[in-house]
Amino acid sequence: MARLGGLWRHADFLKLWTGQSISELGSQVSLLALPLTAVLGLHASAFQVAALSTVEFLPFILFTLPAGVLVDRLPRRMILIVGDAGRALLLATIPIVYSSGGLTIWQLYAVGFVGGILTVFFDVAYQSYLPSLVERDKLVEGNSKLQVTVSAAQILGPGMAGALIGWLTAPDAIAVDAVSFVASACFVVAIRKRERSASHAADEERRRMKEDMLEGLRWVFGNAYLRAQAACTGSSNFFGNVIYAILIVYAVRVLHLSPAKIGLVFSLGNAGFLLGALLANRIGRLLGVGRTTLLAALIFGPAMLLVPLAPRSNPLPFLIASQMLASFGGVVYNITQVSFRQTITPERLQGRMNSVMRLLVWGTIPLGSLLGGALATTFGLREALWIGAVGSTFTFLPILLSPIVALKEMPEPVEEPLAAAAEAGLPPSTVSVDA
Repeated sequence: MARLGGLWRHADFLKLWTGQSISELGSQVSLLALPLTAVLGLHASAFQVAALSTVEFLPFILFTLPAGVLVDRLPRRMILIVGDAGRALLLATIPIVYSSGGLTIWQLYAVGFVGGILTVFFDVAYQSYLPSLVERDKLVEGNSKLQVTVSAAQILGPGMAGALIGWLTAPDAIAVDAVSFVASACFVVAIRKRERSASHAADEERRRMKEDMLEGLRWVFGNAYLRAQAACTGSSNFFGNVIYAILIVYAVRVLHLSPAKIGLVFSLGNAGFLLGALLANRIGRLLGVGRTTLLAALIFGPAMLLVPLAPRSNPLPFLIASQMLASFGGVVYNITQVSFRQTITPERLQGRMNSVMRLLVWGTIPLGSLLGGALATTFGLREALWIGAVGSTFTFLPILLSPIVALKEMPEPVEEPLAAAAEAGLPPSTVSVDA
């Protein structure tokens, strides 16, 4: 087992990994069950279903920057526990209220919005917690292992979700996700290592939140690598969610697919996630960091074009191929770029860096979802899919035109900025990020 990597013997990482794996499997149920609850249970319109995705990701615009500051000040492990427990309680309200006949689209919006706030804090803390839990030279291995089980959940989850929805109804199936969040919280509680919190430093205590947020913004916008990553990922998420916000509606009302067939599409298509997670390190060593990032970004556009090209008579092969290509490219891209930005960012800035990146790359999701719903309402579902797919073909350009392409290896970890430089608000260019 040791031959597979040192983290196999890292007890605290294994707890984090196990808990997140259970949660990811449960979350695949809600990813399918929530929109199907709106479509089948509440007979929502295409715009209302797209608005559900918008509401879920709106907190990434509103709360991400302050979340980054708080994540750098508070114990990240506790933020993870609260995030898991809170989302479990929120999701549990859906099957309870549904059983009494009182479920409305507004409750789904409320659960989506408040759950989105908890997800903002959880995700920023999660990506910032790993560098304090494992050594920096183990970050790629850690991210790869986490992504492997995410990928396995994305393969098994949709099929399980389709079967559960057919058996229990969509609202009742959401209870499975609530239980998975409870399990995740229990495993995080069991982690013994306590990270060093920046809140213990006297100079950090004296600084105002606005100044801390500005320092995180300067770090990201002052770094050519991070700017290119944000532009590529943000535009991909924008155009991708023009498609994904209305895909379930399109699959049910135009392609006439059952929940089981929709689950099958995602289960088979998500095999690309697992393949990408297993091959990401090998591809990175073979092609180098820059070319791997560019290759993965190039795959997304052609994958999205397969969605509107799918014939109504036999759409499953096209939809499965689309999901498989997009998931493969996406996971190779994510493992490479997340490990890269964790490596070049000082420990005390991890939360703020991740919050700024989350704002830039996930903040586009509600905008894309809203546009997808508006386009589908105005022009039709298939026409909206075409607009999203064509836009997706150009999202690789920020990587192609950036210095990322020339990178062969992960850079050495940067040194912490001097306290005087941090207090003076000097830009990130004062700290070397070159290998």
